[in-house]
Formats: sequence, C-alpha cells, structure tokens
Amino acid sequence: MLKLLFVCSQNRLRSPTAEQVFAQWPGVETASCGTNADAETPASPELLQWADIIFVMEQTHRRKLQQRFRAAVGGKRILCLGIPDDYDYMQEELVCLLKHKVVQFLPVSAPTA
Repeated sequence: MLKLLFVCSQNRLRSPTAEQVFAQWPGVETASCGTNADAETPASPELLQWADIIFVMEQTHRRKLQQRFRAAVGGKRILCLGIPDDYDYMQEELVCLLKHKVVQFLPVSAPTA
C-alpha cells in the first residue's frame, strides 16, 4: 500500500481535497496536514515518517518541512504540485488539477465507479 501525504498551509482547502480525491484510489492510503502551527492537522514527524510520497502544494511548504522536520523528511520523495491557494474545498477546478498532477505517481489506474 502506497502512503500519500498531501501538505498545504492550513490543511483546510487544498490538502484535504487531495486526501479526499485519492482516498478511494486502489493501492493507496492518504492523509493530509498543514505547515502552519494553527493548521487543522499540523505536520508532525510521525505523519512525515508514515508517508512514502509527500505532495506539497507550493515550494514554500517543501522548505518549511525540510527546515522543521529535517530528520523526518530525510530521503523522502517530496513532490511540489505548484497549486496556489486560489481554490475552495472540493472545487471542481482543484479536483481536476490534482488528478492531472498526481495520477502519474499512483500505482494503478483510476478506480471504477
């Protein structure tokens, strides 16, 4: 089972959307967190160590993780999706963008409905 962690700033819009979108994807487990101290679910060493792949929404998230959690992210694959904080939770455009950028890293094809 491939463990995917999605990271944004507040863990309120982008990363929870990504977690939800890929939660039913075959062969993966998902979680999400935020880099800010007041995030819904703040990033932690345990979450970062749990993940096989960490998807950050912006480069600033990667820098914050590497500065604050150097030991936990050492050797981890951290991929920047380049998705700005311009979307609402589960907004159709955000969902499409996430699918377009993340699917190439997933182990199997899309789940059947």
